[in-house]
Amino acid sequence: MVVGASVTEAGGTAEREAGLKLLGELPKRAGRRTVGCGKGYDEKAFVEGCRDLNVTPHAAAKRSGGAVDGRTTRHAGYRLSMARRKRVEEPFGWAKATGLMRRQRHRGRPRVQWRFRLAAAACNVTLMVGMAGVAL
Repeated sequence: MVVGASVTEAGGTAEREAGLKLLGELPKRAGRRTVGCGKGYDEKAFVEGCRDLNVTPHAAAKRSGGAVDGRTTRHAGYRLSMARRKRVEEPFGWAKATGLMRRQRHRGRPRVQWRFRLAAAACNVTLMVGMAGVAL
């Protein structure tokens, strides 16, 4: 399920900054949370930002020079996150194939963001129908 969606201009740090912003907007709750992400998120600023938000970053560890350390990688939950992180990409694939996001029909970030969030909501509805076992 897609919990949060944000559109950014492609750049070196925009994706990580948007990820921290989305994590900061989640409702507060007791205990530690985790977030699964790819190798591009194994950067010092993102990892420290996650830890400040009381979130453990399960980023795919780089072979050298990464910020994810043994505090994270030694747990069984990290290995589980690495096995399941490919599922994060499934809504993007659905949005491109079915949700008409392959080519943008709008200009400007607000309109593209609106269209992207609509596609994410439609993807969630499709997943919920599948979980309920209802045939379309």
